Amino acid sequence: MTAEAVGRPVEALLKLARRHRTAATSVIYTIIAAVALSLAYLARFEFDASVLTNVAFAATLALLIVIRLVVNHAFRLGMGQWRYVGNRDFVRLLGAQTTGSIIFLSLTWGIDPLYAVPRSVVLLEWVFSGYGTLAIWVVYRLLFERIQVLRGGPRTRALIVGAGEGGELLVSQMIRSKIGYQPVGLVDDNPLKWGTSMHGVPVLGATTEIRDIAARTGAEEIVIGIPSAAVDDLRRIVQACEDTALPLKILPGIDEVLDGTATLSQVREVRVEDLLGRDPVRLELPELAQDLEGRVVLVTGAAGSIGSELVRQIALHNPRRLVLLDQAETPLYYLELELLAAAPTLDLVTVVGSVTCPDTVTRVVEEYRPHRVFHAAAYKHVPLMETNATEAVRTNVLGTYLIAEASARGGAEAFVLVSTDKAVRPANVMGATKQMAERVILYLQALFPTCSFGAVRFGNVLGSSGSVIPTFRRQLERGEPLTVTDEAATRYFMTIPEAVQLILQASLLKDLRGHVAMLDMGEPVRILDLARDLLRLSGHPYRFGHNVVITGLRPGEKLHEELAGPDEQVVRTALERVFLVKMANGFEQLPRGLWKGLREGDVSTIERYVLSGLRTAELQSPVAS
Repeated sequence: MTAEAVGRPVEALLKLARRHRTAATSVIYTIIAAVALSLAYLARFEFDASVLTNVAFAATLALLIVIRLVVNHAFRLGMGQWRYVGNRDFVRLLGAQTTGSIIFLSLTWGIDPLYAVPRSVVLLEWVFSGYGTLAIWVVYRLLFERIQVLRGGPRTRALIVGAGEGGELLVSQMIRSKIGYQPVGLVDDNPLKWGTSMHGVPVLGATTEIRDIAARTGAEEIVIGIPSAAVDDLRRIVQACEDTALPLKILPGIDEVLDGTATLSQVREVRVEDLLGRDPVRLELPELAQDLEGRVVLVTGAAGSIGSELVRQIALHNPRRLVLLDQAETPLYYLELELLAAAPTLDLVTVVGSVTCPDTVTRVVEEYRPHRVFHAAAYKHVPLMETNATEAVRTNVLGTYLIAEASARGGAEAFVLVSTDKAVRPANVMGATKQMAERVILYLQALFPTCSFGAVRFGNVLGSSGSVIPTFRRQLERGEPLTVTDEAATRYFMTIPEAVQLILQASLLKDLRGHVAMLDMGEPVRILDLARDLLRLSGHPYRFGHNVVITGLRPGEKLHEELAGPDEQVVRTALERVFLVKMANGFEQLPRGLWKGLREGDVSTIERYVLSGLRTAELQSPVAS
């Protein structure tokens, strides 16, 4: 008879018990109490069976059964949790057993009509009843897990890296799940854990031995269960796993593991983003809901990579009205559908238009009167802007001036510009326009003191359109070599959610007024290292000159980016890893000719100032608005 055939009647019995849980648990706990009390009396009276046949024993047993059933029900020891029994359940069982025994002893010794029960019997019954209940729980859980395995069919043999909390969570969920994985072993670099086991799964050795361990266990997949691993450790583990040629997965972050929300379904493939040269930054936003609730919020460039994520996160914090402005009709349409599906009660306004059109800007501000403005509309592709300088100036500089000035005149309380590290000592048109955009809004701070103007500066955003990783992935899909501009080229990286969190966090900083905020982004990452990591995770060998080629820096590109220039002072804020950049050369002032060009919308004049550099001799005191 097969194991599956044996499991069918057991499964039917468990189903019947779960269908009538109260009755089933009452019967089981009655049997446990009867057996425990009988064993206690036999042990106390040298196995004299006559002690079990008198009236005193029957009355005592009836009283004990009533006490155990009532107390177990009060401590919620029902069958519904047996399949997930864990440490907390053992504590509840200890409490229930002790409480029941104290009540039992008090009644039998404190009420004359009841028969006094020897204290040793009470103690022995407490032990036997506790162990008996534990045994039932464990058997039930083992039977349930075994049936899940039989019903689930073939499962992937998984080798787990990490024998800590993350590894324990993975093993326990793999065992309980009817589909997915069968854990065949764990590896951990702590030698004290070698030779031990976790839920019956052995810890077999260190990560340096993972190739041999994978072959010995017949593993079909490797799952990294160290959500708290530093980037360097994760990179080392991935390199060790490379020789196995097995698929590689990873458990989500440590926060999800600690609060118990991580599940087996969240295990995903290792991404190149996981191997960046710094740990991700998580910024807490406890005051954001209070700041945005009941406010009208305007987001420009709302359909872009940063703008759309800004909109999603702002929508979660109950703004009175959320106004989206973008000239990209189709992405804006789909973003509107997404937001309305997620938040049907959200007062959402979508405006198709450009920040370079004064009439559109004036109409939007006067009609909706935004309290908060997040300006993410910009042209950002460096090589493309080298040959389209006029349009870069029109959107990035004039557009910033138009929306910022109109917002302040319309009563906005805060205006935040989304900037870039390319604005520091710019070597290209795009960077020069973003630097000028920063200077424009800081100049406007002096003219409109009732509105808080600030900019947020960060590095490359992973996953945004045109960024390096999506480009690499497209090249991989087409079977083309990955193109790297220079072997030594480095960039700062952050994810889109991180970038948006920084923008929102900076908007709450009182010190942002008239300044630029930036994030401590750790060490810059070599683009060549990113290409090698992506090839490794995609199952391709790294062969320099074959599947990775050097193309040379494109027009306007830097070899290395900076987050602050030599004429800028970086100071700490009350927020960890968030800094302010203070301009040492009076960025609150602008050349009179440039200001005139902005007021008149003269793009050619603005372009001349942007591309030729600021003429410090022409700096004047702020002119009257």
